[in-house]
Amino acid sequence: MKLLGIESSSLVASAAVVTDDQLTAEYTVNFKKTHSQTLLPMIDQIVRMLELDLSTIDAIAVAGGPGSFTGLRIGSATAKGLGLAIKKPLIHVPTVDAMAYNLWGSDGLICPIMDARRSQVYTGLYHMRHGIEVVKPQCAMGMEELIQCLWDIGEPVIFLGDGVAANRGIIEEKMRVSYEFAPSSHNRQRAATVAALGMEYYKKGITVEAAEFAPDYLRKSQAEREMEAKNG
Repeated sequence: MKLLGIESSSLVASAAVVTDDQLTAEYTVNFKKTHSQTLLPMIDQIVRMLELDLSTIDAIAVAGGPGSFTGLRIGSATAKGLGLAIKKPLIHVPTVDAMAYNLWGSDGLICPIMDARRSQVYTGLYHMRHGIEVVKPQCAMGMEELIQCLWDIGEPVIFLGDGVAANRGIIEEKMRVSYEFAPSSHNRQRAATVAALGMEYYKKGITVEAAEFAPDYLRKSQAEREMEAKNG
C-alpha cells in the first residue's frame, strides 16, 4: 500500500510517500515561499528520486484544515488535480490530528496549537499512548480558554506548533499544570504524518473522490468577516 501525503496548512510545505509502514521519502520546507511555488516541484523531485510512477499509488492524503486559507486551497487544488489525473481517491486528514500524530507514543496530553491570529489558535487535545485518541476535537478558540481547559483536565501537557512562539509568554505565565514543548524535529506539520495517519483512514475505507474534496476551514476567512462587519 502506497500513499502520497501533502501538507500545506501553514508556512510549512511538505510532501511525502509512505509505503506500508515505511516512510519512503519526505521533502519539507519551512520558509516564506508560496505553496504554489513549492508543492509541485517537491512532488516532482520525490517522483524522480524514487523513480516512482504516480499511477501506482493507492491514494493521496491531504491536510484538510484548519489552517491558512490560501495554503489549504493550494494543497487542495494540487491534490485534486493529481487525483483526477491519475484516477485516485483523496483522504481528508484533519490538520491538528496529523500534528498530534508527530508525538505518537507520548505519555502526556498532546496539545498542538496553530496561530489563528486575533488572540485565537487552532487546537485540539489528544492522547497518543496506543494510537490516536481524540480528547477534544480540533477547533478554534482563545488561548486563555484553552489554558483553562487544560487546568480542568489537570494532566501534563506537551505543546507543539507555530502557535507556541506566538503564545509562549501566556503559557509560561498562566499554566498551572506541568508542561513542555516538543523539540524542533517534531513541532511542525509534516506530510509524513499526514500520510501515516491517512494510511489508517484508508484501511478503514475513509476516502473521497478527488472532485468532491474540500478543506475544512473551521471559521470564516478574514475577508468574509470584514464583509459581514461592513454590512452590519
